[in-house]
Amino acid sequence: MIAIALTLLAVGSGCFLLRLFLGPTVADRVVALDGLLVAVMCGILVHSTRQSPSFDLDTVLVVSLVSFVGTGVLARYIEQRNG
Repeated sequence: MIAIALTLLAVGSGCFLLRLFLGPTVADRVVALDGLLVAVMCGILVHSTRQSPSFDLDTVLVVSLVSFVGTGVLARYIEQRNG
């Protein structure tokens, strides 16, 4: 089951990477980057079911905070650029 979940997350991450590189607008790239970070966080959580969860949960917390702040900063940039 874990292998299937990781495979599906890898396929989703590949789709997000494709959109990140080919996205016609900056907003598309920001959404793709945010989705990619969510997929990475989910992958770490799925992987933590096999390994020690304490290290992985700290990593997910840091990645989620960086993702949240980064998305907010990029949204502010897009808003000021278009306005």
